[in-house]
Amino acid sequence: MKKVRTGIIGVGNMGSGHFKTIMEGEVPDLEIAAIADRRPERLAWAAEKYAQLVAEGKTANPPFESFAEGSELIASGLCDAVLVCIPHYFHPPMAIDAMKHGQHVMCEKPAGVYTLQVREMIDEADRHPELVFGMMFNQRTNHLYRKMKEIIESGELGEIRRTSWIITDWYRPQFYYDSGDWRATWSGEGGGVLLNQCPHQLDLWQWICGMPVLIDSRMKFGRWHNIEVEDDVTVYCEYANGATGTFITSTGDYPGTNRFEITCDGGTLICDKKSLTLAKLDMPIDEFSKVNRKVFAHPGKTDIIPETDGQNPQHAGVLRAFGGAILRGEPLVADGREGINGLTISNAIHLSAWLGKEISIPFDEELFRSELMKRVATSRGKKAAGNVTGDTEGTY
Repeated sequence: MKKVRTGIIGVGNMGSGHFKTIMEGEVPDLEIAAIADRRPERLAWAAEKYAQLVAEGKTANPPFESFAEGSELIASGLCDAVLVCIPHYFHPPMAIDAMKHGQHVMCEKPAGVYTLQVREMIDEADRHPELVFGMMFNQRTNHLYRKMKEIIESGELGEIRRTSWIITDWYRPQFYYDSGDWRATWSGEGGGVLLNQCPHQLDLWQWICGMPVLIDSRMKFGRWHNIEVEDDVTVYCEYANGATGTFITSTGDYPGTNRFEITCDGGTLICDKKSLTLAKLDMPIDEFSKVNRKVFAHPGKTDIIPETDGQNPQHAGVLRAFGGAILRGEPLVADGREGINGLTISNAIHLSAWLGKEISIPFDEELFRSELMKRVATSRGKKAAGNVTGDTEGTY
């Protein structure tokens, strides 16, 4: 196999970006063999974009087939792999269908809406060890977060004492929510800022710091927008070692903040949007406290800017790794099975807010599904403003 014949299921906001990335040759191991979308205008957009790239000499991709349904694309046998880029509830069933047809899968985030359906997807993946199953956690390619993980895992700072992430630069206007009939509804999307914008941060939070064991949350549903799901979230968590954490997010603030702090025994890492700093203590804080004999003293510290490789390939990097994994057995950026971790935190946050109490992890996953389905049953739905597709460049 010289190239992986790839199908894109869903040519909306994310699928369109992947279409252009592959078509323009940024992922040499992949070529687009087919696309699927229920909206004829998106299939027409792809055909026009392809014709334009061919005319400009910017693509070597052969002609591709178009389908109205992802299931038709999968059943066609035209593809070795598929990218699943459709609304959240459909990620697991579409991925499972592709795996049953012997096709590799790259799934957009989130892995699904609730953990029980994601466990079904993982079970199917485990039945096909010959297939590559990846998750589109493109933020894991960011050199700043990779360096944070490297430093924490090295143990040089000792144990984590506290984590704090305020991620409020997700502002979305009302028209964003009005642009799709599935958006910001319990029945169509299954959640708001946690399911749409924050799967990356929830994944990074646990990828770097580990999974919490307790969640206590407060959420506002439709606080800043005319929507039924959450657009303002404040979370408190605890870890197995006694460390605590907070996670605050919203789509109602502008310009907002993106600041991730990890305080450890030996220092504090701070990632402030586009920079990473380390305040490294001369002596671990508890050790200093035991030997110090001055009233207002504190440990000495050295401020460091950790050296990184500067690379941040994002979606193209995830797709290049996907192609390499299929053709040469190279490592993925994120195995698809890891998608359940951030979703577990997300589900626990929702459950805590719905029930008004602390939630231990692991939690009752059947109870979560039951509570979610209560809200799905009363979801008011809406008519979209034309199902508008936007350009996601620069929004992640």
